[in-house]
Amino acid sequence: MTRDILVDRGGEIATITLNRPDKRNALTPGMIREMCDAVAELGGDSGVRVVVVRGNGPAFCAGLDLTEMAKQREEGEADLGGLEQVLEQIESCPHPTIAAVRGDAVAGGCELALHCDIRVAADDARFSMPLARIGLAVPVTLTWKLVDTIGAAKTSELLFTGEAVPAEAAVHLGLANRVVPTDELDNAVEGLARQIARNAPLSVRAMKAFVQRAVSIRRALPREDLEALHRQVRTSQDLREGLAARREKRQPRFQGR
Repeated sequence: MTRDILVDRGGEIATITLNRPDKRNALTPGMIREMCDAVAELGGDSGVRVVVVRGNGPAFCAGLDLTEMAKQREEGEADLGGLEQVLEQIESCPHPTIAAVRGDAVAGGCELALHCDIRVAADDARFSMPLARIGLAVPVTLTWKLVDTIGAAKTSELLFTGEAVPAEAAVHLGLANRVVPTDELDNAVEGLARQIARNAPLSVRAMKAFVQRAVSIRRALPREDLEALHRQVRTSQDLREGLAARREKRQPRFQGR
């Protein structure tokens, strides 16, 4: 049986591969659980100095599996808690993390890349957050992550329009650190990982902790009212309609309820 999450330890560099290429590496609840376990295990391994996150096939990650999300919505509400948990784990991993982004990084896939410390994009990469097109909203803390990364105005444009950002524009926005030709992505990421791994691990881990503390301040802000708004969206008729429209390949008819 083929595993949907692969973990490879190549000495000091560990690689987590999303291995569902026929579904553009869309995340299922099982994959999210496996990723949580993998990140926790690698985070506790002192022999690891860098963790690379990549997707198998032509897409990095298409976000959450919409079939699974539709099933959850029919049972009550779409549950994004698992996604938030694994993203928080990746962000707080003591080792530096690098996202190797080829092709589409959509919604949760875009956030997966953002929660890595460094993002190397192939020249065919596209970052997008099209959740409003299906009647969903980005969770509060994940919205704040975008604001920290690219600023409030660009976050608003990205979320309100749902338009994809190509690789070169992503670098200018801060969604990616650098762009390389698609056929050079693996070598570029490996070279960067080895460059980091050669440095003093205590120094690197300490400086990662310093950076993470600076960007974690927003989590202490009050957000109970915002979480209530998000739950209203997750249980909305608009989300049900948006998922049905995507499944039936038609334009959704949103009613705002």
